[in-house]
Amino acid sequence: MFTLVAGTGYTGLRVLERLPPDDKAGINSRSMDLDTAAALPIVLPAAYSVLYTIPPAGNDDDRLQHFLSELRPAPARFVYLSTTGVYGDCRGAVVTEDSPVNPSSRMSRPRVAAEDLLASWATNENCDLVVLRVPGIYGPGRLPLQRISEGGAFLEDAGSSPGNRIHVDDLASCCLAALDDATPPGVYNVGDGDHRSSTWFAREVARQAGLPAPRLISRAQAEKEFSAVRLAFMTSSRIVDTTKMREVLGVTPRYANPAEGIAASL
Repeated sequence: MFTLVAGTGYTGLRVLERLPPDDKAGINSRSMDLDTAAALPIVLPAAYSVLYTIPPAGNDDDRLQHFLSELRPAPARFVYLSTTGVYGDCRGAVVTEDSPVNPSSRMSRPRVAAEDLLASWATNENCDLVVLRVPGIYGPGRLPLQRISEGGAFLEDAGSSPGNRIHVDDLASCCLAALDDATPPGVYNVGDGDHRSSTWFAREVARQAGLPAPRLISRAQAEKEFSAVRLAFMTSSRIVDTTKMREVLGVTPRYANPAEGIAASL
């Protein structure tokens, strides 16, 4: 089935590279500004799927609403990349797809609104909706090498929270599985299942890259040094359960051990 990938950035390009040959027949790219353009620059086939990787624009995500209004006919399946940030700060508790959302930042609140919008739209259009709630993405070109080498700070162990992350190639595998007609619609948490902290991750990156150990600071000092966005990300604490990803989506991460993912990324 034809697949329309909206947003060919870091993740979208990797998915495109791995789409089945039949989905790539006559593949073309078109540029479109979803905030201003009047219409999609392509004619949609009778049967197709959508992978939407574009971040929200504002609290109401007008660009998503604009995009949906242009999907005529509606797709058979719509895959949306959301964030595990929708759960908010859970003080280290385990969250599953059934846990209530409690967005606590300006980045996660629009994602909840987008999920709600899509759920209503998909019901009205008789479209299968798959929402992938994604943690921090890393991979080639997405390691904190510059921050470490320039002496950027990370939280000391006593103040760090459980980590949730996924290698971009494993995320691409999740996207491909979500696009498969056989995959049940619904919400899926995705991640590598390893919950060592971002402090551990930075140390491991530094070790493998031959860099000095990262500079560590207390939470009190972080409140002075970190941006509001980074502080919210670093201090939001939860353990994201990915059982459904493995058992229903059918994806076992290649890089379940992020140390191996770091090595592959370097």
